[in-house]
Amino acid sequence: MLKRFFIFIGLIGTVLLLFKFCDFKKSDDATTIDSAGLIQQQILNVGKLIVTEGHFSEVITYKNQEKYLMGMVHFDKKALVIVNADVSVAYDLHKMKYEIDEANKVISIVYIPKEEIKINPDIKFYDVEQSKLNPFTADDYNKINKSVKANLAKKIEKSTLKSNAQNRLISELSQLLITTSTLGWTLKYDGKVIENNEALNQQIKL
Repeated sequence: MLKRFFIFIGLIGTVLLLFKFCDFKKSDDATTIDSAGLIQQQILNVGKLIVTEGHFSEVITYKNQEKYLMGMVHFDKKALVIVNADVSVAYDLHKMKYEIDEANKVISIVYIPKEEIKINPDIKFYDVEQSKLNPFTADDYNKINKSVKANLAKKIEKSTLKSNAQNRLISELSQLLITTSTLGWTLKYDGKVIENNEALNQQIKL
């Protein structure tokens, strides 16, 4: 009778241990799923349009001359062109491509879209001088527009607008780095492991 009692107690203990083990497994699985879910959520948070804006101004003097009779007679036209331009540099991180390896807890960024530069110039003409034999035409305005945009493009390259936009990009991606590191995941970009913000900064600015 006593022997049966001990066998009964042993069976109960075994069942309790099995339940405990199952609960542990469920808890472990839930943690894995939650980690992947948090990674996905952070990617959604990062997936946004980052826009950095700037303003540029310049003054251009446009001149043109039509010559006749081997240059003995000429008709001039000129204008003072004042340009005020709003410029934006944007990264559309909705277009970012990535791969998630849940088994090895690795997220790999495989593509970051290039910056999109938009120039919206407001061009005004002052002190316009022209003649009937050499008036301002659509071709003149097209030339002025091209010249304005070319000059603005050079100014943008020399300014801090693009680098500021890039810094904002890195700041957004660093949030993903923090999440992956906290959850024990590895972040890669272009096949290389990103361990800290410095490495992220170097990789993005290559």
